[in-house]
Amino acid sequence: MGRLWLGAAGHPEGQTDTKVALLQPDFPEPPDFSRPALLANWQRLLAMSQAGIKAGATTVIWPEAASPWLLQSDDNARAQLAAVTGTTPIIAGSLRVAGPKDYRNSLIVTDGPQPPLAVYDKWKLVPFGEYMPHWIPLKIIPSLLEGGFTPGSGPETIADIPGLPAFAPIICYEAIFSGQIIDEAHRPSWIVNITDDAWFGDSAGPRQHFADVRLRAVEEGLPLVRAANSGISAVIDPFGRVTALLPLDAQGVLVAPLPAAQPATLYARWGLEIPLMLSLALLIAGLAIGYTKKLQN
Repeated sequence: MGRLWLGAAGHPEGQTDTKVALLQPDFPEPPDFSRPALLANWQRLLAMSQAGIKAGATTVIWPEAASPWLLQSDDNARAQLAAVTGTTPIIAGSLRVAGPKDYRNSLIVTDGPQPPLAVYDKWKLVPFGEYMPHWIPLKIIPSLLEGGFTPGSGPETIADIPGLPAFAPIICYEAIFSGQIIDEAHRPSWIVNITDDAWFGDSAGPRQHFADVRLRAVEEGLPLVRAANSGISAVIDPFGRVTALLPLDAQGVLVAPLPAAQPATLYARWGLEIPLMLSLALLIAGLAIGYTKKLQN
């Protein structure tokens, strides 16, 4: 099952009553899709989830596409999960089938054998990896345009989950899109990022991705928790400080309190309009200086 990692308690005034368990199962890349391997992965997820709950977690978070089964539609899988985790909310990465040729990379929230409480579909898909851009002329091989995932509708806030404050889900690559990850009309209390960076290997990739996601916490003034298949999994406060961390290529469960949110930052209110206004101000200043020099000459 790997090691159980307990994050530092921190200052009581800077944390909430929510305690998260982040699973880092460290499944191999490339994945093994044989049935024995899928069953072994499933048992590992169940054992790690149970360990997190026994350590006091009020929610358990799985990485991107961690579930070997389609949790939204697989009643038997949800029943097996509930037998181990009870009514503790599970935030799980799982693929799903929304219709004929309609495949989604999703985050599923469940707290028992009944249908999921919430479903979020990744909407910023990776070109060439999760879909084939339609602007590419592939008339010779049209079948390539028929595969891939269908994007979701955009940023969401998942609320009304028993025992959990409202949160914003982001999946993998979505974390790099500054100013585009939060539904500011329904501001959440925290951000949940699930990802699988194993295909990067031990390179700069996972570290750069982790650095990017820390910036999102600072920009929004919100705590962020990150569950990554092979790392780096972490709890990050609204100032970008890492309060608990599972290192790269470690297998384990990280249990830590969720930091408290800060008031909405200027960036959260204005987003990408801030760099636009600064650019316009610099442009106007440059034109004014140039015009003044022209008059002086």
